[in-house]
Amino acid sequence: MKKVFKFVGFVSFIGIFYVGLITYPKLDLISGFSAKSIASGHFIDNRSQKMIEKGDNDIDMIDLAKNKIEATGKFAIASVYGLKERKAIYREGLGATLINDDFDVSKPYLVPKRTRLNINMPFPYGNNEPKDTVFSDVDYTKLNAAVANAFDEKEAIKKRTRSLLVIYKDKIIAEKYDSGFDKNSKILGWSMTKSITSAMFGILEIQGKYDIYKPAPIPEWKNDDRKSITTNDLLHMNSGLEWEEQYDKISDATKMLFQAEDMTLVQRKKSMVFRTNTHWNYSSGTTNLLSGILRKQFKTHQEYLDFWYSALIDKIGMYSMVIETDMAGNYVGSSYGWATTRDWSKFGLLYLHKGNWNGEQIFNESWAKYTATPTNTSNGRYGGHFWLNAGGHFPDVPRDMYYCSGFQGQMVAIIPSLDLVIVRMGLKENPNFDFNGMLRGIVESVKK
Repeated sequence: MKKVFKFVGFVSFIGIFYVGLITYPKLDLISGFSAKSIASGHFIDNRSQKMIEKGDNDIDMIDLAKNKIEATGKFAIASVYGLKERKAIYREGLGATLINDDFDVSKPYLVPKRTRLNINMPFPYGNNEPKDTVFSDVDYTKLNAAVANAFDEKEAIKKRTRSLLVIYKDKIIAEKYDSGFDKNSKILGWSMTKSITSAMFGILEIQGKYDIYKPAPIPEWKNDDRKSITTNDLLHMNSGLEWEEQYDKISDATKMLFQAEDMTLVQRKKSMVFRTNTHWNYSSGTTNLLSGILRKQFKTHQEYLDFWYSALIDKIGMYSMVIETDMAGNYVGSSYGWATTRDWSKFGLLYLHKGNWNGEQIFNESWAKYTATPTNTSNGRYGGHFWLNAGGHFPDVPRDMYYCSGFQGQMVAIIPSLDLVIVRMGLKENPNFDFNGMLRGIVESVKK
């Protein structure tokens, strides 16, 4: 019997040792994710720690973290079993930044200059509430049923939709929020921020300041096989550069987001594993590399910080939006854009109208077409930093739909043929949330 107990004890020890061995390297990423999420959610959207832990941080492994908010110092810390403590600081205008021990919190920093105009017009072009509009070609019974079906009933946590907004012919025809959220709630778009980054190049193009078809301006690439990579290749995720985008393990993406001081350098240092324009590979590192390229287009850091807001975000009245920065002061264009659901919809409307915002051309019509044109290596799924339905990924939705997409099911969908913009924010994505069914119900409510 003693031998049996010894054997069981030995096996248990080996099991615990093995789990610890494979888990310990992840602790830095777990506590990093948690600290960053807590700081952003609390200081940007005024959520309580409990709400963030129950919602945003209710993810396998992430829920192991113990968190603390320091309201006076405006930071959050997290650790796992007292190990690998990480800290994220909040700075007005820059959002929350996950920092390391070498980061000097006392060092002065620049913030973007924001301009908020008081435009006496209804949403979406002004600051006033939207006008109630009833369309004869909309079946509101079907529409309201489709919207209601996207949300959980009572205390269920299956669909986890936080907000759903439907705009038809520039008018809100449906708008619904989950408990704890409303029209003023700022919600993280995750990778929808990639589409914001792409738009900045469209704006530089209309200003005559950038050609995406020229080789990317990366000095260290000029003497090796990466010299052929263009900004167009990067926007299409078609560069051929090495990259691993996984979030359930230690990967290039997780190390970049939760450990890198300068996120623009991570993809930049990768070697080429495929010829350009032959292999599609989704990469958050590529988008942050593009953010770094954008920064180099300006003489000063202040100009770079201001440009995103003055040329696009504030220009179309997305005043709630905050794009967070890394430790080096770069916008994390891959992942960290926050805005209200209504403001996210304004970005969709800009593309629906092919770059025209209430009479002003923000980017060329051709840029909207470029964005929605499939790259030849993605099977109709991807264009210029936007996802597409050209290949029928959503079988019951028009093929001309293209959309911004983010982790956990964030979506800004543009359907030109129906004059529709649909925004859904939540915590579940395919296949756990039926996007095709949600979109089908909304589309069928518009009588064309």
